[in-house]
Amino acid sequence: MKQVLAIFVSALALAACGSGGSDSKDDDQLTIGFSQVGSESGWRTSFSQAVQAEARERGIDLKFSDAQQKQENQIRAVRSFIAQGVDAIIIAPVVETGWKPVLTEAKRAGIPVIIIDRNMALEDDSLYLTRVASDFVEEGRKAARWLMEETSGDCDIVELQGTVGATAAIDRMTGFNEVIADYPDAKIVMSQTADFTRARGKEIMETFLRAMDPADICAVWAHNDEMALGAVIAMNEAGIDPGDDILVVSVDAVPDIFKAMADGDTNATVELSPHMGGPAFDAIEAHLRGESVPKLISVNGDLFTQETAAEEYQKRTAD
Repeated sequence: MKQVLAIFVSALALAACGSGGSDSKDDDQLTIGFSQVGSESGWRTSFSQAVQAEARERGIDLKFSDAQQKQENQIRAVRSFIAQGVDAIIIAPVVETGWKPVLTEAKRAGIPVIIIDRNMALEDDSLYLTRVASDFVEEGRKAARWLMEETSGDCDIVELQGTVGATAAIDRMTGFNEVIADYPDAKIVMSQTADFTRARGKEIMETFLRAMDPADICAVWAHNDEMALGAVIAMNEAGIDPGDDILVVSVDAVPDIFKAMADGDTNATVELSPHMGGPAFDAIEAHLRGESVPKLISVNGDLFTQETAAEEYQKRTAD
């Protein structure tokens, strides 16, 4: 009887091994959770697609979660990633604050966290491995430098801000204001958040145009291209010639803004590269090999104007 029982147990063990081997992933394959802000703009969609494509190319099992611009959705996703025992977690945070508890949970679980694109306000930098991002302050400076040169430093500006509490909004505003502070005849005369979306950009620009004489507006400074494109729609509907009557400068360098610049509707954009997945995955792989990783990995872009817009549009929309 003992002999029969031993044979039966051995058979079960072999069956279990066979089943696990056919269904399980390669032991060397990384599983990474990615909590994305959402899809509020063309740039954000390009960013998500670029990260997903990079993961496929590297054979990474990427668990993607769209937070729909809600931090509570991101925190829920991160806790799900921790429960699944992923190898690392990437977070593009909706806002800067409120992250300490869930990052502490990830740290206790031994899961490295990479902050990507926007930033988090954290006193303890041991809660994350690294941040991969553009220098948002410098993006604001570049936009302001271009505008000050174009207007000889004499310009009344309306500002379309990004989401309140978002790093990109805070830092781009800081950089822009830092530059125009050196020009006594340049000032922001109206400013309001439009949440990084085209629809809100149009709505807020309509409010600006009702609140003051459009002839008194020198330029629109938008924290991203989507809001700038919304402002263009509002100006066209109001009989104003955007890009001529009112200058338009923004950030992101999505294909649609190059088309708008080529058509003369906007004037300048600062590129925010969507290709941050590669540096983030490199950092994770280096960390898992036991190598040290810097706390900030910068990914920066150039400023583009109407002069090269048509050529850039063709390049960025080619199949």
